[in-house]
Amino acid sequence: MDAFLAGAVRTPVGRRGGMLAAVHPADLAGGCIGELLRRCGVDPAAVDDVVLGCVDTLGPQSGDIARTAWLAAGLPEHVPGVTVDRQCGSGQQAVHFAAQAVASGTADLVVAGGVQSMSRVPIGSAMGSEGPYRGSAGWIGRYGVRGTDQFRSADVIAAKWGLGRDELEEYALESHRRAVTAIDRGSFQAETCGNGRDECPRRDTGRERMAALEPLREGGVTTAATSSQIADGAAALLVANERAVRVHGLTPRARIRHVSARGDDPILMLTAPIAATAWALRRAGLAVDDIDRFEVNEAFASVVLAWLRETGADPARTNVNGGAIALGHPLGATGARLLTSMLFDLERCGGRYGLVTMCEGGGQANVTIIERL
Repeated sequence: MDAFLAGAVRTPVGRRGGMLAAVHPADLAGGCIGELLRRCGVDPAAVDDVVLGCVDTLGPQSGDIARTAWLAAGLPEHVPGVTVDRQCGSGQQAVHFAAQAVASGTADLVVAGGVQSMSRVPIGSAMGSEGPYRGSAGWIGRYGVRGTDQFRSADVIAAKWGLGRDELEEYALESHRRAVTAIDRGSFQAETCGNGRDECPRRDTGRERMAALEPLREGGVTTAATSSQIADGAAALLVANERAVRVHGLTPRARIRHVSARGDDPILMLTAPIAATAWALRRAGLAVDDIDRFEVNEAFASVVLAWLRETGADPARTNVNGGAIALGHPLGATGARLLTSMLFDLERCGGRYGLVTMCEGGGQANVTIIERL
């Protein structure tokens, strides 16, 4: 059976310490889920499962937040929930698991998405002082290191692809320009719930301010301005098969054409979207020119620029409304947020195919291709 997207909604993305900082992440996700079901006109009791992505599942994000968020929203107790951690791709992987469940017929209707409160649970909290690799004889014997460093990786990618600081900063500035333009023309209004609007994009940033920043590593070219912003947010999508569409009178908005995840060098870590995109296009029987919109998570400017060079994708069709450099990167929610924005953007532009990918901890990447109906 096919897997369809019947609806999608997200919160505005709040900056660290900003408008969403005081909201418990269970309420953040729960409110999003409740609004999704209301908009789709679906009886919550018909949902088979809830799959949410979340990273650093400690404190208010612990205890299986997918289950907690559903119950916090006042929804039926018989519906279970499960929380997924594929690092930055957690929300995207949640949608993949939902699509695989409904396509197999083991479920008919699944709510999938992600949530992250980076204000309440700082990035890397779950790693503690030792991190995931220290003390592992197998890891150290294979890679000769005790861990990975995303800032070093961003700089190594910049050097490998000949990306200078000026090019990185121009890309980051364009991300802010695109995000501000999208906000001003109301592009995100239909996809968001609750009060407020995305608060991370900067209207007052410029090359001079960017150039004044110190690099994140001595001798490096990556700065805070060319990196994704720490943020809070949630997103939820309703994933259904043909049986659910028929029984519940849903109107599918897109077909999930392809889902996959691939691994790459875990030390370089951030290059996996390049090979994963090529793999996904081959599996889907599509070429890069067939894709109308690309969303490539802007973990760092160097990641997207290297991806553009290797894939030959059109920059004008990539991150058209800005990316995480401007809009923020609430880790567990970003994949679902990108798919939500992709769905609405395809409908606005009349495009057929959209591709979403992102780099992830451990040198991994998810790829989702959706087809607008």
